[in-house]
Amino acid sequence: MTEYGKPQKTQPGAAADAWQPLRSLTRARIGLGRSGNAQRTMDVLAFQAAHAQARDAVHAPLNVQAMEQQLRGAPCLHVQSRATDRATYLRRPDLGRRLSENSLHMLRKEAWDVVFVAADGLSSIATQTNAIPVFQAIQPLLQGWRIAPLVIATQSRVALGDEIAQAMGASMVVMMIGERPGLSVADSLGIYLTYAPYVGCPDSSRNCLSNIHAHGMTIPAGASKLAWLMQEARRLGLTGVGLKDAAPDQLAGSNTLSLHDKDTDA
Repeated sequence: MTEYGKPQKTQPGAAADAWQPLRSLTRARIGLGRSGNAQRTMDVLAFQAAHAQARDAVHAPLNVQAMEQQLRGAPCLHVQSRATDRATYLRRPDLGRRLSENSLHMLRKEAWDVVFVAADGLSSIATQTNAIPVFQAIQPLLQGWRIAPLVIATQSRVALGDEIAQAMGASMVVMMIGERPGLSVADSLGIYLTYAPYVGCPDSSRNCLSNIHAHGMTIPAGASKLAWLMQEARRLGLTGVGLKDAAPDQLAGSNTLSLHDKDTDA
C-alpha cells in the first residue's frame, strides 16, 4: 500500500511518472493513475485506509489514563461536557460547549494566568499524540506565569474552554483540541487562545494555530508561536481579530505555517 507524501516505487519497465516530483512535495492525491477506466487498486486501497483512519480518529475514545501517565505526576483534572456519549456529541455540538454539572462543581477558582485544556474534539488521536508534548514544550517559555493544572476534557468542543477558564478564574485559556480529520491527515491538533474568556465568547475573540502534527507545524514551532501570542495577549489585554500574528519568523522556524482563521466546528 502506498503512503501519500512519500515517493512511490516504479515497477521495472514502467514509464516514468511525470507527476512524481510534485507528488513527493504534498500529501494531497494528485496525478492518480488509471487502469483502463478505473483507478488503480493501490490508490483505491490507500483511499480506503485513509478514510478508515479518519473515522477512527473521530470515534476512538481519548485514553485519559495514558495522558495522566505522560504528565509524570504533574497535577491535572478530567472534565466532561454535557454530551454523555460520542453519538450525542456528534449530533449536538451545543452540548459539547458546556460542562456537565459534576465537572463544573469540581473546578475551583484561583488567580491563574492561564489554563491549558487538552480536549478530544474531532480527533482524539491528535490530542493523544500531541497535546501533552505541546503542554510540556511551552512550560519553559512561560517563566513567572501562574499556570493552572492541566484540564483533560472529553466530548469537548472549542468553546468548552471558556467555561472551564471562567470557573477556574483563569485570565486566558489555551484549548488544545483534535481537529476534524481529513483524508491526508487524521492526527492534526489545533490550538485556540482566548483572553478573558466567558460562556458565549465569540470565535472572533480567539487566535488559532492549526495543523500541528508530524507532517505540519512542529511541536517546538507551535510552542514558540503560542508563547509569543500569549505574551502579546497579556500585554494588549485581548486576543482575536485585534491580535495580529507579527511574531519574528525565527521564533517558529522554517516548518511553521501561517497563523490563520479556521472554522471552529470542533
